[in-house]
Amino acid sequence: MAYSGFKLKELKQQFQLEEKGIRLFAQINLVEPSDWLKQTLKQGLKMPLLSEKARSERIVSPILFECWEQNQESFGIYSGINLEADIANGLNGECDFIIAARADTYTVESPIFMLIEAKDNDIKSGLPQCVAQMLGARLYNQKDGKDIPVIYGCVTTGDDWQFLKLQDNTIYIDIERYYLDNVPQLLGILQHIVDSHKL
Repeated sequence: MAYSGFKLKELKQQFQLEEKGIRLFAQINLVEPSDWLKQTLKQGLKMPLLSEKARSERIVSPILFECWEQNQESFGIYSGINLEADIANGLNGECDFIIAARADTYTVESPIFMLIEAKDNDIKSGLPQCVAQMLGARLYNQKDGKDIPVIYGCVTTGDDWQFLKLQDNTIYIDIERYYLDNVPQLLGILQHIVDSHKL
């Protein structure tokens, strides 16, 4: 089994997880997008978005790059990388986006503090995969001696975004969804996550 093979119930049983639905971001500061991001998203949305890859390239990546640039390129964004944490327990496979605190390396180095899973049209189906990736990231960090208390996750279609948080043995799933028609809110959430993990 790999990250994509899990069901949420299986993850909770195998890794003794508790699940809670809460509002993760009750108060955040909005972050205005640059003219570059506005134009890039406008042009990207004119094209057919018929696959996860297209949504990743034309919507998700530009938003992540915007956050990266607004933070002086202070963290690393890795796309389509295998994260081999614990093959025996199924914590292995490709991740759409890995966000790590180190920005100055060509390899993924811990601590990883966020995983983003892009889906074509069904966020719910991506939640178990993202949770598994978050567990894999935590183990990856621990093996490097760089354990951090909280790891965030997100499943997105590009249009809809749902965030998660792994802390101790609890997976918190945001009861709110966030939408592409409010990019300042999305950037504000990403900024909040980056701020919480700045070294």
